[in-house]
Amino acid sequence: MEEDLNMWLSFYMDESINHDFPIRRFCPARMDQDQEGEFHDQETVLDEIELCTSEIDDFVDSFINMDPYEDQEESLEEKKHQSFDHFIVNEDNDDGDAYSMMVINDVIGYVPTIMEDEELEICENTTINMESKDEEQAIRLGMNQGLDLVHTLLACAEAVGCRDTHQANLLLNKIWSLANPSGDSLQRVSYCFAKGLKCRLSLYPHNNVLSNGTTITKSASSNDVSLITWEKKLEAFKLLYQTTPYIAFGYMAANEAICQASKIKSSIHIIDLRMEHTFQWPSLIRNLASRPEGPPKLRITGFNTNEDNTKKLQTSMSFLVEEASSFGIVLEFCIISEAATPSLLTIENLKLRKGESLVFNSILQLHKYVKESRGYLKEILQSIKKLSPITLTVVEQDTNHNGPFFLGRFLESLHYYSAIFDSLEATMVRNSAQRMKIERVHFADEICNVVAYEGPDRIERHERVEQWRRQLGRGGFQVMPLKCTSQARMMLSVYDCDGYTLSCEKGCLLLGWKGRSIIMASAWQVSSLEKGVE
Repeated sequence: MEEDLNMWLSFYMDESINHDFPIRRFCPARMDQDQEGEFHDQETVLDEIELCTSEIDDFVDSFINMDPYEDQEESLEEKKHQSFDHFIVNEDNDDGDAYSMMVINDVIGYVPTIMEDEELEICENTTINMESKDEEQAIRLGMNQGLDLVHTLLACAEAVGCRDTHQANLLLNKIWSLANPSGDSLQRVSYCFAKGLKCRLSLYPHNNVLSNGTTITKSASSNDVSLITWEKKLEAFKLLYQTTPYIAFGYMAANEAICQASKIKSSIHIIDLRMEHTFQWPSLIRNLASRPEGPPKLRITGFNTNEDNTKKLQTSMSFLVEEASSFGIVLEFCIISEAATPSLLTIENLKLRKGESLVFNSILQLHKYVKESRGYLKEILQSIKKLSPITLTVVEQDTNHNGPFFLGRFLESLHYYSAIFDSLEATMVRNSAQRMKIERVHFADEICNVVAYEGPDRIERHERVEQWRRQLGRGGFQVMPLKCTSQARMMLSVYDCDGYTLSCEKGCLLLGWKGRSIIMASAWQVSSLEKGVE
């Protein structure tokens, strides 16, 4: 086993690639020291080297043992087949057949085409052994290719972080030969990350110098590599909502929190920090209509900066108003065509009315207010707190994509999105057009922003539930434990896939894939201490 482990961890590099560029040679501290001009003392740098090494070891180990979720009583052979599905080569092509014949000849030698009965029986027994060895060879080959791809991707991230353009381009060329946007989940996610690395390289100022030495300053916003229309992004998001539980889980938990906080309330006003569609609201309307005390009046105010989307939103909401009316609910709807800012979150701008129970709703949006100084998020939270809402619902990606060092952020995001792509692989067929749209439009855009951009252009600043608890606590909020675990389990049963996992952490619900947390759903209220001060 130790010999196999050493083989899996081998980093096979082309002769053209510098062998003095191992993964552990550079650490995140050195990269960001070069990138941002920040200087650290020697002890800090050594700590970062140790952290970087540990992160890489953990990540590679996760590929060696891909499926800790499976029953531990499973046989070793079954684990081999299930744990390394990402790396098994396609046996349907001619090259695969040629390779299989080569392995057969190497293992059992020449097999005659005409045999006596005794010879046939011997050959049949040998063929079984041969097929077993052939499968083992295929698994080993796939594992080597997969881990080669992982190591090359990590080494390329180091080169990009160190602004070694020549080395990065050599490694990118190798990744293009190994990754495949239509391949297995590892090949697909690697392809997305390689595009992000290429984009990051293109944004470095030293890559944009005219012949006379003049440097062209390029903004990430003016060099948008995606060029994907809003309609396509909305379509991909809708597919993600319809085919996986990730978005539906967030809506369900947020709606349950709203219903829980607004019991007996006769008038509810929901402020959505960014509303691009109406997918969340039909379920909430039905839940409110079924209250024992009767349906309340309902107002929904949504912030939206997309002018093209405003008309479609108004059309969707007009249908929703009619549906709400059929349930006995008077629904009012308003769009604010600006981004939610502290200055806009006031009684006057939101046109709040006396007697309304105020709710703030944030679905995958609050992380976009996280800046490098964190002061802006605090301003937003304090502006919300001043309005005394009965609850603030927060649904976020549960992962750390806001670390100070590029390589650490790259490792974390690669692990996170690998789990998502693995779940898509398990729940949709390989050639699914829906899966391709979800990955290439929705997630590829997120990955590119996490990997390629810095400063104000990096808006996908996802954080862990512990960090959200600290930030919201500092903003004057305390968690309001969700009471919808049974509903969440019932919802997951609809998807008929054993890989999804559900857990609760200090009042927050976490939806994951095979133990890896993906989405956090939570609800918050103004803390009792803050109420006392007011």
